[in-house]
Amino acid sequence: MVKSLIYTVTAIALCLALFIGVEIYLNKQFNEFHATLETLYKKVENETANREDAYAVREMWSDKKSKLHIFIPHNDISYVDYWLSETCGLIYKKEYSLALANIEVLQEITKTLPGGYSIKLENIF
Repeated sequence: MVKSLIYTVTAIALCLALFIGVEIYLNKQFNEFHATLETLYKKVENETANREDAYAVREMWSDKKSKLHIFIPHNDISYVDYWLSETCGLIYKKEYSLALANIEVLQEITKTLPGGYSIKLENIF
């Protein structure tokens, strides 16, 4: 009886540690990507952004998403891919005002997406 209780408590503690670790990892990854988007936003706002800037952000996202597929559904990742690809195209065409709007959408996504996978009561039930 005591062994069963100890094993159960240990399993729950390990699961909680894993969930907390994943939450910290996701927040870190999305915070880094959000910071990169802020830099791109400033360049687009000043109309100094070029194709290489946009592709550097896409390359960073590509590196991150290869690891995030483990924790986040593919649909959420493809949603970021869609907006980022459209933003890259707009920057390439030098349509900066439209690119700014897309970057704002991406910034909002990167702020809210990790919260959907955090340990919160509304996410559990």
